[in-house]
Amino acid sequence: MNKPMTTKTPKTTETKVSTAPKVRQVKKQAQKKPEPKPTISWSYRLLLICIELLGLAMTAVFAIMMLLGYSASLFTGTSFFSSLLPFAIGILVLIVVMAGLLIAWYKFRKWLHYKQWLWPAAILSLSLALGIAWYSMQEQFSPVRAHFRTLVGGKQEAGRVTIAHQVYAAYRRYDAVQLQTMMQRAQDYNTVINEAANAFALDPALLQGVAATESSFLPRNSSDGGHGLFQITQVPKMVIEQAGKRLSEHKMSLHNHRHNAFLAAATLKYYLAEMNGDLFLGLLAYNIGPANGGLRFIMQQYGATDFVTIQPYLQSLPRDYPIRVLSYALAFRVWKKEGKLLPYEEGSNALHIQHIGIPGLQEDYLG
Repeated sequence: MNKPMTTKTPKTTETKVSTAPKVRQVKKQAQKKPEPKPTISWSYRLLLICIELLGLAMTAVFAIMMLLGYSASLFTGTSFFSSLLPFAIGILVLIVVMAGLLIAWYKFRKWLHYKQWLWPAAILSLSLALGIAWYSMQEQFSPVRAHFRTLVGGKQEAGRVTIAHQVYAAYRRYDAVQLQTMMQRAQDYNTVINEAANAFALDPALLQGVAATESSFLPRNSSDGGHGLFQITQVPKMVIEQAGKRLSEHKMSLHNHRHNAFLAAATLKYYLAEMNGDLFLGLLAYNIGPANGGLRFIMQQYGATDFVTIQPYLQSLPRDYPIRVLSYALAFRVWKKEGKLLPYEEGSNALHIQHIGIPGLQEDYLG
């Protein structure tokens, strides 16, 4: 008997589908979180900005002074094509270059600001300022500074430079042995001179120059009525009161070296104030004294305005008195700084002496 045929249904293997999400087995490297950058206080930021601006301003000022001094020396003259036009073009080039440098500095600072490095800009600008300041104060640049002063000072500075060279010429003509002997004599009086100069805010070398011109540091009574170290004659009553107040004494003696020095300092200070701080006129007024109404009356009478214009009217009066005082003062300053007198014409002494400067007239002296 035939068996009924049965169809076998094939077994199907069921695949279990996981409902959980697949987990990635790739290990991620641990990444450190960047540390938060420290916040910079506004006071600190403002301080750095002020230092940076100060440094940039100083650098620009000294650089302009040096470049203008060089230009004034290089293009000196009155010709339009060889002097005036090249100088004007140089000024234009200087402006363009300075503008370019400022743009470059701005970009450099912007990059530093992006890095949050603020202090390098301040330190660099201040270093540049100090470097160029030191460089421009060196002795070999004295002529450059002199050209710049002449450029800015105009007629007044040109007159001062002319008279300054008269002082250098007088210093050069002095006999070195005689001058050194007088320097040694002055040692006995330097203490009271320094005291009097400090009391009236005067350069001690300037007061030494007056004493050298008046008495050569040989105190005496002269035939024209002068007394002592500074040959004091007639002095205004106000001067006597001021000297006595500084000395805390009411009775003054012209034969007392200390009193004599204080009276001289007070007198010189009085005439400098009367001449509006003009050193040459102040010294000339000191020498003339109240005679003929004093220097101020003489200048008003002839319409003179400065030391140069008054000289032709002095006639018998010692018009070279300020030159002698300042040349002696220069000798005392050189002696103090160098420990000896330098011959003006030897080697580079002329440039060095000009760098030291004339007391009360030139302030290149550094100590």
